Amino acid sequence: MDIAEQNNEVRKHPKGFYVIAFIEIWERFGYGGLHTVLALFLTKNLGMTDAQSFSVYGTFVALVFAFMSVGGYIGDKVLGTQRTIILGAVTLMVGYFIMGLANSDITLIYAALAIVAVGNGLFKANPSSLLSKLYSKDDPRIDGAFTIYYMAINVGFLISMIAIPYLGARYGATFGFYVCGGGVFLAIASFLAFRKLVKGFDSPVGLEPIKYKNLLMVAVGIIITVTVSTFMLQNIKVVRFLLLLVGITVVGVFFREIFKSNGTERNRLIAAFILILEAIVFYTLSQQMPMSLNFFAIRNVEHAILGIPVGNPQSFQALNPFFIMLLSPILAWMYTHFGKQGRDLSIATKFAVGMVCCSFSFLILSFGAKFANEQGIVSANWLVANYFFSSLGELLISGLGLAMVAKLVPQRIVGFVMGSWFLSISAAGIIGGWVASLTAAPKGITDPLQTLPVYSNVFFEIGAVAGIVAILMLITAPKIKHLIEKKEEVV
Repeated sequence: MDIAEQNNEVRKHPKGFYVIAFIEIWERFGYGGLHTVLALFLTKNLGMTDAQSFSVYGTFVALVFAFMSVGGYIGDKVLGTQRTIILGAVTLMVGYFIMGLANSDITLIYAALAIVAVGNGLFKANPSSLLSKLYSKDDPRIDGAFTIYYMAINVGFLISMIAIPYLGARYGATFGFYVCGGGVFLAIASFLAFRKLVKGFDSPVGLEPIKYKNLLMVAVGIIITVTVSTFMLQNIKVVRFLLLLVGITVVGVFFREIFKSNGTERNRLIAAFILILEAIVFYTLSQQMPMSLNFFAIRNVEHAILGIPVGNPQSFQALNPFFIMLLSPILAWMYTHFGKQGRDLSIATKFAVGMVCCSFSFLILSFGAKFANEQGIVSANWLVANYFFSSLGELLISGLGLAMVAKLVPQRIVGFVMGSWFLSISAAGIIGGWVASLTAAPKGITDPLQTLPVYSNVFFEIGAVAGIVAILMLITAPKIKHLIEKKEEVV
């Protein structure tokens, strides 16, 4: 497809599509900015050790993803999709502005993070839900719409991961948080200004007059959830215990559904369960980007790419959305091309290849550390290679995860399994914080010659463990494919 055809394809989408894509860009701008600078902000402004900041960041991520399925339910059954989008965005904006006001007030910072987590939970599932309502189920444009939509998400991330670290370094970290809030304000203003373009597209409850009783109930729920989340961010062991409890419950329910079903349905549920477990390993690795990889870039990587200075080393994280945007259309073409020939890889094999890429991304850094200069500084090319392979792994695992859930599980429990997928990311936030803490330098130690061997050894261990997992995934991929494809046999 040439450029003229691509432009023609874009123009075919309903106008409401561009409204939704625009609000997603600016909402992700806000979240991406906070995501990029939070761990370093906690060490610099609050005096936390690396390990403490990683623990708080991991818990914050766990809360963000734990709340996502709740927001989808509120949009579908309580307030309506569009109203929940607005409420979630306003909550996010308030959270970012409080982060800007908090300065070094640790209690206020925890409260702001709790508000952002709740706002993200309210918002995240609903724009994609609204987008799907613009198209009929058999509309041939829908795959293209979601591809462009996913690109919009990464545009927001890319801009914020470059801009927010730079602005924070130049004008103070709190200014960066105000800019995050300003981005969400743009999202809200644009949605309200052009809301007429999505008029009539909503969940059934959203098409009815607002029920203020429901709005009050949700508002009270937000206040209670923010209060509890603020407490949990200060008492991380409680979050770990609750997550373990919820995880055991979810596994129990999953196995109950497996034993209740039979034939093809049982086979596919078993396959979905295995793939979700594999996803936990991937998301644990992916959480290293804003934590251990970010601190490694700050302390032990040359702050220039191909001789071009990088204004703030935290902006190396922008390589992730850059490569996602670069590789997405290539993979989409490959899936279509080989799919037509019947040679496309199975979902299990794609997951396994994705894990191979993730393993390779960390082994590259450990190998690259051997070529550090006399000051303990490594060429940025090694980090670029790391982000290339980890981003490719992300597309093969995370990019296909929700599609896998929709295809494999029966309609009656799609919501439950979607929640299980988000819970796997939530668990990975906690585990990822612990893994990142293995690279933590003692407080006050910033000499690159002292930190380099720590990062090198831990990255090798992460890569080796991921490599073992990848080999097991490659070995079991044919069996999982067989489970998915066989029809009437009982396992």
